Amino acid sequence: MSSTAKMHADELDIDATLVRGLISDQFPRWTGLPIRKVDSAGTDNAMYRLGEDMVVRLPRLPGGAHQVGFEQRWLPRLAPHLPLAVPEPVAKGEPGRGYALPWGVYRWLDGDNAYDAPISELAAAAVELGRFVAALRRVDATGGPASFRGGHVGSDDAYIRAAILDLGADGTLDADRATAAWQDALQLPQWDREPVWLHADLLPGNLLTEDGRLTAVIDFGGLGVGDPAADMLPAWTLVRRRDPRAVPRGRRGRRRHVGQGARMGPALRGERGALLPGREESGARRGGATGGFHSAHGVAEY
Repeated sequence: MSSTAKMHADELDIDATLVRGLISDQFPRWTGLPIRKVDSAGTDNAMYRLGEDMVVRLPRLPGGAHQVGFEQRWLPRLAPHLPLAVPEPVAKGEPGRGYALPWGVYRWLDGDNAYDAPISELAAAAVELGRFVAALRRVDATGGPASFRGGHVGSDDAYIRAAILDLGADGTLDADRATAAWQDALQLPQWDREPVWLHADLLPGNLLTEDGRLTAVIDFGGLGVGDPAADMLPAWTLVRRRDPRAVPRGRRGRRRHVGQGARMGPALRGERGALLPGREESGARRGGATGGFHSAHGVAEY
């Protein structure tokens, strides 16, 4: 089987011929619909448009086997409560034709990711994202899985300190100031309430836009329950200027905690991963190194 250019050394072979065969074998009612590859900012899934109204998503990596079933279980439960469009599962495919993982069919969502088609009205988008995050938190979290970014801000302390040293050594950031900011964040109050739902990866690559407006949120691979601080990431990765009107309001202590802690973790992991192949972190890969780069530099502002 020939495949398109791969992004990872251990990436599975995926191409339009494979997708056509899987559809024909498992969903014959869609046989004959045109299939074409979709360029995407994400690196965890290959995407192929199926007809005009659907898209096929196939995990690129062996470790992505859980994601399709995970999204198909939880997204239908969450979607009715959310004010922005999210992926709508249509069908779940099984391994076949030499492809070893489950895969999914979803409704097609129009729009481009916010890296390629930036949002023009950032203040309005911040309000919409704030409403999205608030609505997500209100959904009953009973039985929800833990998010990979929903734990104690200090859980990656050793890795973060190592990343600061690496990035300080090559001049990416001021290591002394970044260390002081990290130590300050560790002393701030942590989440002491019941776990709530969080998306955990609200980077521009996971936001869809049309005509400069935010229209949808995608890629729920980091979805889970825990401390919701990570869902403040767009305040720094999306809103490029320090405009208080465009940053969701919250308790001053929690906002500071988010700025210094929740954003430092994924930002430094993403930036360090870009410098040290083999040490990438999945959430940072999905949004690309750009978001981590901007946020890592911003750490020194504290």
